[in-house]
Amino acid sequence: MNFAVTGVSGFVAPRHLNAIRATGNRLIAAMDPHDAAGVLDAYSYDVRFFTEFERFDRHLEKLRRGPEADRVHYLTVCSPNYLHDAHVRLALRVGADVICEKPLVINPWNLDALQELEIETGRRVWTVLQLRLSETLLALRRRLASGGSRVHHDVCLTYIAPRGRWYDVSWKGIPDRSGGLATNIGVHLFDLLLWLFGPVERVEVHVSTARRLAGLLECGSAAVRWFLSAEPSDLPLPAERGGKAHRSLTVDGEQVEFSGGFDDLHTKVYEAALGGAGFGIDEARPSIELAYRIRQTAVAARTRRVHPLAAALA
Repeated sequence: MNFAVTGVSGFVAPRHLNAIRATGNRLIAAMDPHDAAGVLDAYSYDVRFFTEFERFDRHLEKLRRGPEADRVHYLTVCSPNYLHDAHVRLALRVGADVICEKPLVINPWNLDALQELEIETGRRVWTVLQLRLSETLLALRRRLASGGSRVHHDVCLTYIAPRGRWYDVSWKGIPDRSGGLATNIGVHLFDLLLWLFGPVERVEVHVSTARRLAGLLECGSAAVRWFLSAEPSDLPLPAERGGKAHRSLTVDGEQVEFSGGFDDLHTKVYEAALGGAGFGIDEARPSIELAYRIRQTAVAARTRRVHPLAAALA
């Protein structure tokens, strides 16, 4: 299959480029307004590269009208969050399927329009919910299911992804472009929680700032205290002493291994999508709706069930 990529100069793109190669496919075109795209040489010296979306659009349309062997079969979307919707639409319009980084869109109502376009074009939109393919988390889900629906778990989720001052002035620090912490950093974690513990029944937000977000989720089989942060000072080990991203998930006081080993999961995501069994719009919808709901929820008076890091900020 022939692939094209938007946002190829960004942080997450190499994981997708690795997955394209690992699944035996070919990268033929890429686009990014930032021209520091030397990463492409590690995959092919024959990739058409564009810094203007309009010229990239025209190139894909030209390929669509040419021989089948030359057209783009899949568009991988790694661009900033607020552009995902437009880039997915481009792919569908030129007859390509899509593999889109999280979040698929920022606002849930855009999903309805994309589903209509899927029907009109006969193409599919897949997204990256790679945590669902972790063997550790799959085993946890099976164990939770074996306990029956009457068991109500106490869950605590912590995710600290430290970012420097650049973050605040980049698109990632602008809520209209990223969706804020809930959507930019939290959406795949919220997907994990819903996948493990069932639909959300109640939402509380205890902390809501540009760099910190915390609250309580009442799910079908769990009460989840959660804390998201981009603030380096929240790391258990200071950054200057080697502190990096910190992930922690406890279920009924038991620590779940959640600290790494997820980089190769993009290849599994590609294998599933290419086989027609990936994660589509219906799978992405609940976490996008939840992230949007959290963004719209006012900070509440704190109950006894508050994440310890959130309580420490009081």
